[in-house]
Amino acid sequence: MQKLPLSRFRVIDLTRARAGPTAVRQLADWGADVIKVEAPDDAATEVGSRHGFDFQNLHRNKRSLTLDLKAAEGREILKRLVAQADVLVENYRPDVKHRLGIDYETLRRINPRLVYASISGFGQDGPYKDRPGLDQIAQGMGGLMSITGLPGQGPVRVGIAIADLTAGIFCAMGILVALLEREESGEGQWVQSSLLAAQIAMLDFQAARWLLAKEIPEQAGNNHPTAIPTGVFATADGHINIAASGPELFARFCKAAGAEHLLADPAYSSGRARLKNRDQLNREIEAITRGKSSAEWIATLNAAGVPCGPIYKINEVFADPQVRHIGIARPIAHPELGPQELVGQAVDMTRTPWALRSATPEKGEHTEAILRELGYDAGAIAQLRARKVI
Repeated sequence: MQKLPLSRFRVIDLTRARAGPTAVRQLADWGADVIKVEAPDDAATEVGSRHGFDFQNLHRNKRSLTLDLKAAEGREILKRLVAQADVLVENYRPDVKHRLGIDYETLRRINPRLVYASISGFGQDGPYKDRPGLDQIAQGMGGLMSITGLPGQGPVRVGIAIADLTAGIFCAMGILVALLEREESGEGQWVQSSLLAAQIAMLDFQAARWLLAKEIPEQAGNNHPTAIPTGVFATADGHINIAASGPELFARFCKAAGAEHLLADPAYSSGRARLKNRDQLNREIEAITRGKSSAEWIATLNAAGVPCGPIYKINEVFADPQVRHIGIARPIAHPELGPQELVGQAVDMTRTPWALRSATPEKGEHTEAILRELGYDAGAIAQLRARKVI
């Protein structure tokens, strides 16, 4: 296998649940040597069973070290790792790392080049710093649930842990920026991300509507809140998405659908008019789209240059020929579970692509090997195991 672009970096993974492991997975997939530190006496996993789909998808390409960080000897081992590491990622509540003595200021004295990354619910300081943070709480506080769902439906969460995932991805981006900056300064720094900040950042134009125009966005269901017509339309055998906003796309759609009369209607003569009369326009479009199958409309509209597409169930997603072509489901062999497919990265690079090198490790699978790398001999390792430090 060719050398991967992050293979020169060692990463200590102290994270649990989803946001932290998502950040570390970005680094692991591009080749970083990731050491996942797990408590030796903790039988629970963070997301379902260890051999379950979620845990397996989050923790591939890592090595597992069991370590009791409540024990002085366990913290000493961690500090030896820190001395050789480039990155440490944690998502403890802010007070925990200080209580354990593994906070940024303490560890930077051991290794000034360390990039120390923290993910929290609400930030490392401020009035909410000690609150427990979960994805759905951030979706609510970050405004997303107020704009998701049908008009008048009440708050609706989205179907993925979007605050967790984006906080992790933003954190990984911050780590990479810090590593790049370190090439000039020679120093590491503290990278911080939070579920709340990530969720607000993901509001994007909906947040800008308030900040710049003082408009409070509301639920729009399957309709795009400002680009009309864009939404879900019934066909003879199901539903499809159509995005025909703007004068050129709207004209293309009307001609392809045999609905030129809509172009002549003053109610739809401009973007503002179409927004004002959105529900009426949607009804007229749907009366037309019900006349053909989804496949027929997708072929017709794509040929006319009108963005449209099917609305898949998850199994249909991975059966789609384009999805199969881009190869985002990647195979890996697990020594106990056998052949698996895991969700891949959404970025490809021509010379140094990411890779699935190894399946999620068993707990503590690499403990002895890692300790030997740190200079512990067989006798010392046996004593650590007898004292349940590892």
